[in-house]
Amino acid sequence: MNAIRTLLSPRGAVFLLLAGLLIAITVISPSFAEPSQLIRFTQRVAPIAIVAIGQYFVIVGGEFDLSMGSLITAQVVIAGNLIGQDAGRIFPVLILMLVLGVLVGLVNGLLVTLLKVPSFIVTLGMMLALLGGVMYWTGGAATGNPVDSFRQLGRGGIRGVPVIEILPYSVLVLAAVLAAAIWLTRTSFGRTIIALGDNPRAVRYAGARSWWVTTSTFVISALTATISGILLVGYAGVHPKVGQGYEFIAITAVVLGGVVLGGGRGWVVAAMAGAFALEALFTLLNFAEVPSTLRDGIQGIIIIAAVAYSASPLGGARRKSAPPAPPQTSPPDGKEPVAPAHLGS
Repeated sequence: MNAIRTLLSPRGAVFLLLAGLLIAITVISPSFAEPSQLIRFTQRVAPIAIVAIGQYFVIVGGEFDLSMGSLITAQVVIAGNLIGQDAGRIFPVLILMLVLGVLVGLVNGLLVTLLKVPSFIVTLGMMLALLGGVMYWTGGAATGNPVDSFRQLGRGGIRGVPVIEILPYSVLVLAAVLAAAIWLTRTSFGRTIIALGDNPRAVRYAGARSWWVTTSTFVISALTATISGILLVGYAGVHPKVGQGYEFIAITAVVLGGVVLGGGRGWVVAAMAGAFALEALFTLLNFAEVPSTLRDGIQGIIIIAAVAYSASPLGGARRKSAPPAPPQTSPPDGKEPVAPAHLGS
């Protein structure tokens, strides 16, 4: 009974949905079930799943990050133009990209926590600022062509692996990011993030540095966007629109994984599964020859449906309980009982 209840919960339903979608794709295209095809599918989803993991920490902490897509684009353009055909520049440019990711996350987080500006506004501004810088640099055209050894991070892998033939580096990176995320959620820092999304006032009263915890979630989000950008250089190439829409894809995946918008509840593994389910859905629609122009509309419907399901009793919505009644005391002998102060006289 508990297993059925878990599968019907928002965090469990995504795994049922993913299994159903994979079965449906296999029925339409039996070759999809081959190990080599499944590992290619995982390679394609890896950059999306990584940004979904980063977005999870921001959303479960009660905020949003809309700058992920533009940061991915900026990192891809930086790698494409600064590395060029000189393999000796790979390491210093990677350091530069990580520093830029940390800086973007710090700016987002500090503006949200210290200036009390809504994260929706701050990250929307950051999204436009980064996109404007990329367009100014590239003129809106594809520029830059990093050396092939750098591209191998996204498109290459360990060859000669039995059954699957090749184990893509992006899959290994995804596994490492997921392992780090699971470890982080089990630390006191990770539990503080969830508590902050559930009841920020209680976290402040407990003495936690809530401003730093929230800022750290934006840094984590920006770093995952940077890692995703590094992988996309090899997989999708260098183009000023390569990261377009990734912020909404990440949010859709996280919500599909049962993470509550507003924070306080969610599981990072389910958020990653949401990315796989979303990509499986688009793959199924592609096999069914549904026009790709409907993709944005489908994402919007998924967000609305997932939020509605999560808020329903079937989705495990929390019910507000009445405040506890004050303790009843017996009046002294011969005296009238005194009404509680909050009820007035």
